Amino acid sequence: MKKIFKNVSLILMVVVLTFSLVACGSNGDNEEEEALPKEINFGILRVPNDETIAIAEGMFDKYFGDKGIKVNTTVFDSGAEANQAIASGGIDFATMGNVNAVVSLAKDLDAEMIWIHEVLGEIEGLAVKNGSGIEKVEDLAGKRIATPFASTCHYVLLNLLEEAGIEDQVQLLDMKTAEIVAAWERGDIQAAYTWQPSLGELLKTGSVLVSSADMAERGYITANVDIVRKEFSSKYPDVVADFVAMMGEAGDIYRNNPEEAAQIVAEELQIPAEEALMQMQGSLWITPEDLLTESYFGTSEKPGDFARIMKDTGDFLVEQKSIDESPSQEEFNDFVNPKYIEMHLKK
Repeated sequence: MKKIFKNVSLILMVVVLTFSLVACGSNGDNEEEEALPKEINFGILRVPNDETIAIAEGMFDKYFGDKGIKVNTTVFDSGAEANQAIASGGIDFATMGNVNAVVSLAKDLDAEMIWIHEVLGEIEGLAVKNGSGIEKVEDLAGKRIATPFASTCHYVLLNLLEEAGIEDQVQLLDMKTAEIVAAWERGDIQAAYTWQPSLGELLKTGSVLVSSADMAERGYITANVDIVRKEFSSKYPDVVADFVAMMGEAGDIYRNNPEEAAQIVAEELQIPAEEALMQMQGSLWITPEDLLTESYFGTSEKPGDFARIMKDTGDFLVEQKSIDESPSQEEFNDFVNPKYIEMHLKK
């Protein structure tokens, strides 16, 4: 009887141990599955940059779709709209001008900056209409000028007008890029500060008076950047590092073969390849390695100059009453986060 009891006990122990091992294995699988999000929501701009190349070349499937992650993209006309979506949790990543990124930090949207798509140059500019008589900045006095408010263009334009001493002598109109083109064609405005491709439409009957490349030489540097919700990046840091890797790969297509990249962008944005190339050459595309230099992100141990540029921008926005308070330099140092670029380059 004792022998039978011992045998039964042994069988029960084996069964319990087997179920325990299976359960442990199941938990491990679940933990691995939970290491990846089920879907990612990207807010994008329809501009000729590395993200547009990545979309056109199917890289989102390569980096995320092949891992079972559903990718959703939403096009925003401005960073202001993207910030609203970030605030509501509607998107996880958002491309926007660095001015809007300053606004996101000032409004405590709990996001961080992880990438610079391109430093803006001739891709943005102040267009003036042919026959308007506007030949220098001072000639803008008394004129109606359109630009998307709280954008890189708005920031550069305000500085330009302030330098000329005519900031109180013009009428600024807040318009989306499509609205600017329509107002220009109706004759409602004689000048507008905007970016490509809307800038190209204005230049059919106008010329550039000042470009963002000109203003960058005077210290007013602007860029299109990417921010991510911290709730997302804290849960999925490797996914954010993969996004950075994807942007680096897409950017290499342009750096290695500008004409091929222009053709890719042209087909995606439905514009001529020559125009795409011109727009792409109007900005500076930076490698992940260069982003970790002192001129941009710097490193986790030593913040770079871009955090200072963001702070200067924030201070100016306070002067213009665009935001109530400019975050501290320490807050900007934390916001411009090189961690994910470093993770990518260590892989």
